[in-house]
Amino acid sequence: MTITTDHPVSLWPAAHAADARRPRSLQTKIGASDTVCARRAGYLLHGRTPTDTGEKRKAILGTWLHEGLLTAARQEYGWIIERRVEDELLRGHIDAVQLDSGTAARLPKRLRPSLPADEITVEDVKTKSLRVWDNVLRRGATEAELRQAYLYADLLSTRGFADIKGQRQLARLGPLPVGKIRFRFLNRDSGDDHVQEIPYGADRGRGARWWVQQVRSAATPEELPRTLDGPGLSSICDNCPYRTACWGPIASGRCPQTILVRDDAERAAALAEYVEVSNEMKPLKDKLKLLRAKLDGTDAGAYGDNVLTWSGGNPTRTDDVDAMATLFRRAGLTVPMSPDVDEMKAQLKRAGIPVPVRLDHERRTSVSINVSVRRNKS
Repeated sequence: MTITTDHPVSLWPAAHAADARRPRSLQTKIGASDTVCARRAGYLLHGRTPTDTGEKRKAILGTWLHEGLLTAARQEYGWIIERRVEDELLRGHIDAVQLDSGTAARLPKRLRPSLPADEITVEDVKTKSLRVWDNVLRRGATEAELRQAYLYADLLSTRGFADIKGQRQLARLGPLPVGKIRFRFLNRDSGDDHVQEIPYGADRGRGARWWVQQVRSAATPEELPRTLDGPGLSSICDNCPYRTACWGPIASGRCPQTILVRDDAERAAALAEYVEVSNEMKPLKDKLKLLRAKLDGTDAGAYGDNVLTWSGGNPTRTDDVDAMATLFRRAGLTVPMSPDVDEMKAQLKRAGIPVPVRLDHERRTSVSINVSVRRNKS
């Protein structure tokens, strides 16, 4: 017997359910990865119930890709992956730790890397979308990503690996002198990767720890600042489990950021700052227009450190009234002497017939300039 359904079962409900059972989804103690925003960390520390679920498909795909990469690194290179570090303030799981030869020699052979590092390195793997990839290449890790990595390195260098089941032998190594932090960014859309390495010093870890201490000292989450700009302006805020608790219900037609202005004095200050920023931006916009005009007609390609591409300039799509009239005649319908395009389109849609369109070569979309970092110069 063959069982068929009109709509095949989606696997996403299963994926969301499995993600909700992940240890990171269930933890209530602050983790290094929760330090992306002060107020969000405060909600977690104070045991507040999340107010939002949000769409997690992209995050789940990123998690699967992340896990697959780290598993391959462990199997092929002997990297130490996803091991816990913690103290009385926070805890987290380091994506990967690469030991130097001296430290690796203190472990059983089965735990030693096939290729030791020149110095102990804490690696953090980040998956990114194509939309933000150029920012990754130009600017590297964000402040929040740096803080997370510094906390991992600080815990490893002051406490070592946590003494828990499954990593007892690693814990016996004690505190480890971390020499370097490495970010490995992976483009989820193209598969490209980009590596950023930063020397690690104890002062960097102390700065990140001070941030955590300030969060823990707050009596309520509401005393803590919103680190990011809010829904609609930050994708992190858009998908935050405490979005409504932090920004309130989103009123139709209003930006959530309106709650940041409470009286006319604050409106006057915001307006004055708006004018000031606009004045600062005007000469830059004028300069950008001049540079855009100078590049007009330049062939796409690599020039110096940047890659130039063009988009747009395509014929616009417009309703093909003649084709619609032909469809009406074939269907035995009366074609208005002065065609009512909207009514004809409505009838075609009701009948389930695609509305015909044609390309208007006289009207074209605007041409946009796109500049990205040149990866390899030869």
